[in-house]
Amino acid sequence: MSHPSACTESLDPRFDELVLFNAELELLAEGFRWLEGPVWFGDQRCLLVNDIPNNRTLRWSQQDGISTFLEPSAFANGQARDRQGRLIQCHHSSRCLTRLEYDGSITTLVEQAGGKRLNAPNDVVVKRDGSIWFSDPLYGLLTDFEGGRQCSEQPPALYRLDPDGGGITAVAQDFDGPNGLAFSADEQWLYVAETGAAGSTNPRQYIRRFQVSADGRSLSGGDLFHKISSGWADGLRCDERGNLWCSAADGVHVIGPDGVLLGKVLIPQRVSNLCFGDRFNSRLFICASTALYALFTNTRGAS
Repeated sequence: MSHPSACTESLDPRFDELVLFNAELELLAEGFRWLEGPVWFGDQRCLLVNDIPNNRTLRWSQQDGISTFLEPSAFANGQARDRQGRLIQCHHSSRCLTRLEYDGSITTLVEQAGGKRLNAPNDVVVKRDGSIWFSDPLYGLLTDFEGGRQCSEQPPALYRLDPDGGGITAVAQDFDGPNGLAFSADEQWLYVAETGAAGSTNPRQYIRRFQVSADGRSLSGGDLFHKISSGWADGLRCDERGNLWCSAADGVHVIGPDGVLLGKVLIPQRVSNLCFGDRFNSRLFICASTALYALFTNTRGAS
């Protein structure tokens, strides 16, 4: 079904409440190799993204456009802010998670699990209790394009890192390729993109939904929630209404809490990741291969 906004496609009446008839897709910057890991810094009115193959973290603001924030970045991929506002980054080449301190120094948070090196941490979210949850597939080890080929020491997994330097726990290990992840607004559910084993002729590629335990430390379930068509999901974000916004080959897919595809934001390039930000947390920032886009929406990202 066509929609007043030329960049959107409505498939369910619920989608029409989420988009604006007079807000069109904006191209903010281009000329990158593969953008990932958008994270909004509201106190500084800026967005940080990672141009992984170019080994750099970039900063975008409405006032100044694009500038270099961190180079080299150890081929950083997913990133998030912790409860104190510090930057948490996943790194391919150094196979670890780091935290950027207030004074500009960098602290390595975790490099190993079960006595073996991590693979290539991919995406990360921080829960309200301060715990850090991240995916650890093999993708960043397989080619020279995103960090350099290295040997894996353990299977892919999804991890939880205790706050304040606590231990690391594998909360789910039945993955071929865990990728993007996002908590629901009430943190009762965790959505994880399974993008499958690289090179497989029949890869598992769908979004899984896990129920978070009452103490917030473990998961159950993990059944198929939604299958992107065509292609697969990568980065994920939830909005305040319980909808899941997912990256896809043809743009951003918006999925209702019942797993139904509500509509799409059509992008001319494959989308890798996305986040909400700006003044009311209602502007969707979209990393699409070699370009950065934005769209004002009629919903707000889950805090």
